[in-house]
Amino acid sequence: MSFYRLLLLLGLTSSLHSAEADLVIYGGTPAGLSAGIVAAREGASVVVIEPTKWIGGMVTGGLCRTDVGKEETIGGFPRAFFAEAARQTMTPSLWYEAPSTNMAAFNGMLKRAGVKVVTAQTLKSVAKEGARITSLTTADGTTYTGKAFIDASYEGDLMALAKVSYIVGRESTAQYGEPLAGYHPMPIRPRTVEVMENDCPSLGGKGPAYIHGTPSSISGVDAQGRPIFGVFPDPKLAPGSADTRTQSYNFRVCVTQRKDILIPFPKPANYDPAKYELLLRLIQAFPGIRFGRLFHLGNVAAGKYDLNAQGLFSTDYPGANFNYPDGDAATRARIWRDHTDFIQGMLWFLGHDERVPQSLRDQTNSWGLCKDEFADNNHWPYALYVREGRRMIGEYVMVQKDLQTDIFKDDSVGMGSFLIDCHIVQRILAEDGTVRDEGSFQDTPALPYQIPYRSLTPKRAECENLLVPVCLSASHIAYCSLRMEPVYMALGQASGLAAVMSLKDATPVQSIDVAALRKKLLEQKAVLELPSLANMVRSAKLPGIVMSEQEAEQTGHWTGSSYGSPVDGASIHDANSEKGAKSITYRLKVPAAGRYEVRVSYASAPNRASNVPVSIEHAEGTRTVIVDQRKAPPIDKLFISLGAYTFTPEKPAVIIISNKDTDGIVGADAVQLIKEK
Repeated sequence: MSFYRLLLLLGLTSSLHSAEADLVIYGGTPAGLSAGIVAAREGASVVVIEPTKWIGGMVTGGLCRTDVGKEETIGGFPRAFFAEAARQTMTPSLWYEAPSTNMAAFNGMLKRAGVKVVTAQTLKSVAKEGARITSLTTADGTTYTGKAFIDASYEGDLMALAKVSYIVGRESTAQYGEPLAGYHPMPIRPRTVEVMENDCPSLGGKGPAYIHGTPSSISGVDAQGRPIFGVFPDPKLAPGSADTRTQSYNFRVCVTQRKDILIPFPKPANYDPAKYELLLRLIQAFPGIRFGRLFHLGNVAAGKYDLNAQGLFSTDYPGANFNYPDGDAATRARIWRDHTDFIQGMLWFLGHDERVPQSLRDQTNSWGLCKDEFADNNHWPYALYVREGRRMIGEYVMVQKDLQTDIFKDDSVGMGSFLIDCHIVQRILAEDGTVRDEGSFQDTPALPYQIPYRSLTPKRAECENLLVPVCLSASHIAYCSLRMEPVYMALGQASGLAAVMSLKDATPVQSIDVAALRKKLLEQKAVLELPSLANMVRSAKLPGIVMSEQEAEQTGHWTGSSYGSPVDGASIHDANSEKGAKSITYRLKVPAAGRYEVRVSYASAPNRASNVPVSIEHAEGTRTVIVDQRKAPPIDKLFISLGAYTFTPEKPAVIIISNKDTDGIVGADAVQLIKEK
């Protein structure tokens, strides 16, 4: 072979293993597809690289009842996508479609936009020049050169290989001043099966699903005193401590009772009934418990349901995902297989183990997988539900206050509104040998909040041409609300447009004209603000020292509410239950010694308590004031004064609202201190 012929062949081989595009997107998730489609519509050449065999992430891979929070916060590309999916089946619900329908909608939109898609290729390496990514190489050896890059993966792999700062796990309460942050063992909340089922939406109840919390005192040890499968030793951390652990993953399983499309739940090759000892003990503690109490069954369409986790033992697999976010391909494949075996094994156990009551076995076997979904994957969902992977530490880190009090952002490129929802992180063994749910907390309300463009960009010194709409810059607590697919898609839309702007202006993504980006988003019908929030009373605008109920210490389970005109748009109440067991404590530090007027806010109503005890701990002692919450607050119909007291920097103000011996619903909102002149 001649030297020149050899060079020609080498050049051809090189060209077959390289590609170039204006915008390279890693992660064919809904966010990645959103970014790619809008960028292509703007004239950019785009390639989307997806590590699995299937595009669409959770929206095509199992999640068919999309969590939206407040629908009015969703516009632009995500609303257009879900409308497109709904048109294909003519279903009335905008957010509930079978995975196959969502897949068809994405494929149609990608084809019309001319987006190139590559599947089944994981990331091998990333090349950079200074603070700019120049190319990435996939496992098959193909190098993709681009001018701008987007990491839309659930794991944040491109971001990590590009040496962008990130975190895995939970921050401490102290790091960002987040009351919900860190290690959180849940107390036992005793409930009867009747109470649980009456509350359960899957069984027609009107109450909360009670996804979180241990419902009974259940032993977590075997005959030798060792923790049973799935129960971890107590790590002995102080509440609020940081760690590297992450909320549990599962599969969102598309199920049916329609005989014409029902495929019986399969028995996995690695079935081990010992893995379900805790589930058996839960069933034995609640005789008569039903299939629809163990799992959340969300009606989709045409007799199909989205089966999700709820309760102490369900499809969530706490502790099995700890090595996933930073794991290599082999580690992740093992964890993926383990989750498949665990959830399939659970359904098989419930349907066939003779220790399970016959009625529950019959209920389980009346359900099955859908014959017309995931046909090329044995009817099992395509996507493992990676609820949380890596999280970038970028130009701006969103934290709890950004969801509840500091909700307005001048550089908003999208909105969120879903409650702050964390699934179980681990099940731990208490000192008495019983099981505790750790890491989850009672669902906590969030206001409709604006998401700043700065949370999508790395620190400028680390990378100038990368945007991150999924593993965005947020604390664990903020991410518990942000992690909704319509939000990801909205941020994908913003990222796609921002990437094109950075290309056209030859500028770092941190330096684009954000006002122009917002104008473009609004032209595409994105929702960046809500007019209804304009008249909201904001704690940041009130005089004096103000603390919201979300910043205070809550004892017992308080229920979120937007009734009335609460400060920052939300308040809490005791649901007129567990009298004497609930309180909320506000600890306010004063900058200088002096006398301060103490005011508390609440929403009045006829069913509110007329005798709410509020104690004030001050420099000279403690005083308790009884507040009649049936009467409207006299100060701006928002606050009532409890008098003036002396406080010092060494002796902060402590205000405690209790529901002890009260004769109605007890509400709690903001507390305000105003220094006397």
